Amino acid sequence: MFTLGRQEILTLNQEVRSKKSQIVVKNEKKNREFGIRTFLIACAFVSVLTTVGIVMVLLFETISFFKEVSLFSFLTDTKWTPLFIPQHFGILPLLSGSLLITLGACLVALPFGLMTAIYLSEYAHEKVRRTIKPILEVLAGVPTIVYGYFALTFVTPLIRSIFPDTGVFNALSASIVVGIMILPMVASLSEDAMVAVPRSLRDAAYALGATKLEVATKVVVPAGLSGIISSFVLACSRAIGETMIVTIAAGATPKLTLNPLESIQTMTSFIVQVSGGDIEHGSIEYSTIFAVGMTLFLLTLGINIIAQWITRRYKEEY
Repeated sequence: MFTLGRQEILTLNQEVRSKKSQIVVKNEKKNREFGIRTFLIACAFVSVLTTVGIVMVLLFETISFFKEVSLFSFLTDTKWTPLFIPQHFGILPLLSGSLLITLGACLVALPFGLMTAIYLSEYAHEKVRRTIKPILEVLAGVPTIVYGYFALTFVTPLIRSIFPDTGVFNALSASIVVGIMILPMVASLSEDAMVAVPRSLRDAAYALGATKLEVATKVVVPAGLSGIISSFVLACSRAIGETMIVTIAAGATPKLTLNPLESIQTMTSFIVQVSGGDIEHGSIEYSTIFAVGMTLFLLTLGINIIAQWITRRYKEEY
């Protein structure tokens, strides 16, 4: 009896130790999970606080700018000469230049990028896809200043051989090269969206007698439309915020024009021009770069809001 009771006590002690060790392990896991969760939340807040900080800096400097310049004049004046006398602060020439470059780049990148994505997704052999896609994505890693000199030394002479009256600095050359720069983004992201479309939709369309082209254009593209639109928006936002290509190839002439063969100036290139000069800190000329930056920020924000609405409107769930 004494031996049996002792054995039971030893077994009970082992069970107690086992439960204690399990509790310790669970507590360690909980503490580890809590630490990881806290770290991830902190990382999320860093990006949020960075965005808030950027907006606050832009807002503070923009308010100081509009204390000296009327908002009506800023939005309606057709001249932009803040560095010369008499001064004019009309954003329209810079806005038209940015939109002209963006529109031209989108006309190059969106159709060619989408057609490339359709080929890679529906037509290309797996080996071809694995070869072409990385080569396309390498274009996204080329420094934009290299693109700028490519536009100035290769594309512009080519355009001038067709249109002799074209200036050395012109919007068309910059638009074409910006389009080439954002084309990999459109092609890669659109191809990812189309590859994500379930195979069953393709098989159903083939079973109904559809051709490969009909499956690609009438089934796959509509099914992946939300992802395709997202790629378009990212590409357009990248184009409208491009700096070095337009600074080198498009010129620095703020002009309200729709002629792509003329020299223009974009909002980003003006910011580069003023930031690299000897403008006094706190002056009205210095504040213009923040007003232009806020305009560019609001323009990009508006594009993203519209794109999100379109994405939600046409989103397909499987």
